[in-house]
Amino acid sequence: MAEEAEDAILGYLKDNDEISNSANFAEEFGFSHDEILNVIRRLNGFRFVEAQDIRKERWVLTEEGKTYAAVGSPEFQLFSAVPTEGIAPEELQKKLGPAVYKIGCQQAIKNKWVQMAKAQVSRKVEHADDKVKDLLLRIQKDEVVNQEDIDALKRRKLIIQQIWKGNSVRKGPEYAPKRKRAATDLTRENLQRGDWKELEFKEYNFSAKGLPVEGGHLHPLLKACFVRRQVQTIFLNMGFEEMPTNNYVESSFWNFDALFQPQQHPARDSHDTFFLKVPSTTRMLPEDYVERVKEIHESGGYQSRGYGYDWKREEANKNLLRTHTTAVSSRMLYALAQKPFAPKKYYSIDRVFRNEAVDRTHLAEFHQIEGLICDRGLTLGDLIGVLHDFFSRLGMSKLRFKPAYNPYTEPSMEIFSYHEGFKKWVEVGNSGMFRPEMLLPMGLPEDVRVIAWGLSLERPTMILYGIDNIRDLFGPKVDLGLIKRNPICRLGL
Repeated sequence: MAEEAEDAILGYLKDNDEISNSANFAEEFGFSHDEILNVIRRLNGFRFVEAQDIRKERWVLTEEGKTYAAVGSPEFQLFSAVPTEGIAPEELQKKLGPAVYKIGCQQAIKNKWVQMAKAQVSRKVEHADDKVKDLLLRIQKDEVVNQEDIDALKRRKLIIQQIWKGNSVRKGPEYAPKRKRAATDLTRENLQRGDWKELEFKEYNFSAKGLPVEGGHLHPLLKACFVRRQVQTIFLNMGFEEMPTNNYVESSFWNFDALFQPQQHPARDSHDTFFLKVPSTTRMLPEDYVERVKEIHESGGYQSRGYGYDWKREEANKNLLRTHTTAVSSRMLYALAQKPFAPKKYYSIDRVFRNEAVDRTHLAEFHQIEGLICDRGLTLGDLIGVLHDFFSRLGMSKLRFKPAYNPYTEPSMEIFSYHEGFKKWVEVGNSGMFRPEMLLPMGLPEDVRVIAWGLSLERPTMILYGIDNIRDLFGPKVDLGLIKRNPICRLGL
């Protein structure tokens, strides 16, 4: 079949100047496109043809997008299902189904098409156009759509980008209508038939190199003299102990509740967290501590009003992939509180998981660097001083701090460093002092304070390597050539 494809290409070029599109050629002559591409590469190597790469990008509909293109967007379905006199939310949900109802409500309210009340859903406009369906149909027809609409559909995961690769082909310097195939071996059959006299043998290349010996290559995130090892060395030089971070699976209690994060916090929603199906819950929690955490959430204490809601044990029992290594910090601080108090410095560098959309700056899993100091009488000034010391050892001497909010730290600060290459201030981490509502239920003395900070491992590595898309650094789309080409060591920052 490959010989037939080769003859077809060379024969076509005998009477034509160019094969403009390899895919059209394959379809016209009844070959698979992959086979034609392989033959073109081989002929290009023998210089029978000159091939040019063709790359086309187009947007195509996802399965969800195809559904909306056929039956209409959820918001338009919801609007159409609302009669002029209004309808009860329960009846509307039953009519549309839970999935369409949920998405439709969000988008229809955003578009100001409907008004949601506790007892009734009613229209706010007489007529609505299904712009989403129209855009999806235009994309199906390969019509031009502006970038703003493309971005909106992409955020809703209704379209994905599809990349097509092919070749255009012209005659090469060694072109001939038929390629004579040189023999590479003299076989017994050749000798028996006597056709060895007519064979043209391929020249032996005495300077050809053998296959390179493949060895292991360190990923930039792991390489000595680079970010991970450098950060680890800095922590050790500052007198920190490494925390055990080998449990990727954590309970909601240690990941959220012990950190004084309310159970209705958006971060605990399934859209931000990977919850486990098996085993779905934990059976190992310190019961007396659980009761104290429950009390501080519901009624407060230690001069705090708490959150004033009914804390649910079944919510705390849920297992998940940890969303931050602060879950490990909560375990370590609780263990520290069960013994006569002694000041400690802890750090960790390991993976965390977030159920969020993947883009150029976000992945579903990444590495978090965390450091904390536990001692009596620590202040915000101590935190700022330690941060200046820590980041200056990383080569980031220009720092700024911005007030921020975290459920388990007060005060909290975002950390910015001036990036000389970008000529602007870049956020490099977050920090704060753990709240008394988190520390005192553990049993730590009232005058003990904990200062902590965290940053990602990927961001400084991306800055060092000049990478602007995190998927080029970590994940299934990493170019292995990037890892192989990396220098064994980098001197300075």
